[in-house]
Amino acid sequence: MALWSGRFEGGPADEMLAYSESLSTDLLMWEEDITGSKAHATMLCEVGLLDESERDEILAGLDRVADDLRGGWVPGIDQEDIHMAVEGRLAEHIGPVAGKLHTARSRNDQVATDVRLWLRARIDRLDAVLARLVAALADRAESDGRTLVPGYTHLQRGQPVWLGHTLLAYAWSFARDRERLADCRRRVNQSPLGSAAMAGTPHPIDRARTAELLGFEGVMDNAMDGVSARDHVIEATSACAIAAVHLSRLAEELVLWSTAEFGFVRLSESWSTGSSIMPQKRNPDAAELVRGKTGQVVGALSALLVLVKGLPMAYNRDFQEDRPSLFTAVHTTLASASVMAGCIESMEIRGGPSLVGSFALATELADHLASRGVPFREAHHVSGSLVKRCEALGVGLDTLSLDDLRAAHPAFGDDALAWLDPEAAVERRTSTGGTAWSEITRQVTKLRDSLARV
Repeated sequence: MALWSGRFEGGPADEMLAYSESLSTDLLMWEEDITGSKAHATMLCEVGLLDESERDEILAGLDRVADDLRGGWVPGIDQEDIHMAVEGRLAEHIGPVAGKLHTARSRNDQVATDVRLWLRARIDRLDAVLARLVAALADRAESDGRTLVPGYTHLQRGQPVWLGHTLLAYAWSFARDRERLADCRRRVNQSPLGSAAMAGTPHPIDRARTAELLGFEGVMDNAMDGVSARDHVIEATSACAIAAVHLSRLAEELVLWSTAEFGFVRLSESWSTGSSIMPQKRNPDAAELVRGKTGQVVGALSALLVLVKGLPMAYNRDFQEDRPSLFTAVHTTLASASVMAGCIESMEIRGGPSLVGSFALATELADHLASRGVPFREAHHVSGSLVKRCEALGVGLDTLSLDDLRAAHPAFGDDALAWLDPEAAVERRTSTGGTAWSEITRQVTKLRDSLARV
């Protein structure tokens, strides 16, 4: 019997049942639904809306329903959603007293509560996985990052850097992802339970008590907002989408770096696959899948924004379509972050190409002149002309003599050629955030301190 059968003479068409059910999705939240129901029953007893025997019967019955679900019981789609399924099963176990559980609440605030409980736990899990990834990047930067590689802009060689400099750039990206999630969690962690359908309830409930029992930091101040707010779902999915884009960028880096053309790293066999026809292949499939699955997360965010954009207050059935997008975004980001952490922890760092004489050192010549009082724009032009000359001759900057440099500009000092040493060039960049090793170790320490504080 449907929960609204008093108003209707017949039931929905079979096609309508199949089209409208959310049970197949919401089964992921059955534990949260039972947890919320237990808190609600406990509060109802405390305010006198249930007696102790009714409360105890309901709580014991909910434990039996949990055992059923844990044991593999799957409700039929005629139950429509997880709330009806739990209440219906509870009635089978304990009889009519099960109907008292729904006093002073609606499925509207039930689902809002379930989603917040589910999301809060997954934010914590995602934070832990991202913390593992930040730690892995910091560890590899410290242990293997003193490897000289080109730094790129426009995917063209720009300046020499320690590999650790690039690894830490990603570590800081993921550290900010954790900050976004922590900020989002504060807004997720507010209780809508007791909002009922949208207008509250005349019963003497204690919303602060159910919030306390469920570990929420407070209650939603407006009942209509409590059941219809979905900005926390969009915000969490947005944080996932940003993190997924960061994961995709790092994945693309690993794909490039593991090619024979770059050769900076070699992914472990645990995170690579082979070819069915080319025996020599070692494909970076894990990184490629992380890159590919990002589309699902970004798509989930777009779907949620479109879903909510035209809905009036308060609850609308459209809202049941938020869970597939949210679940997809969270599960995909969790899996991708964990896979990426595995790749970083286990990859072999093989070193970069020789940068002796590389045009990536051209900025050093300009900086040398600037340090001797030459306006940087003039120094830039001089260095560019030297690159042009070497390109025409098919040689590197290491072929230039001091006389060649002074012929281009008389301000070149006696130590000018020393500025073309790649490692010295890297170590010269000691400004805050620079690629000098002292800055890399400072950043590693700061990242580890941030991990220890959480």
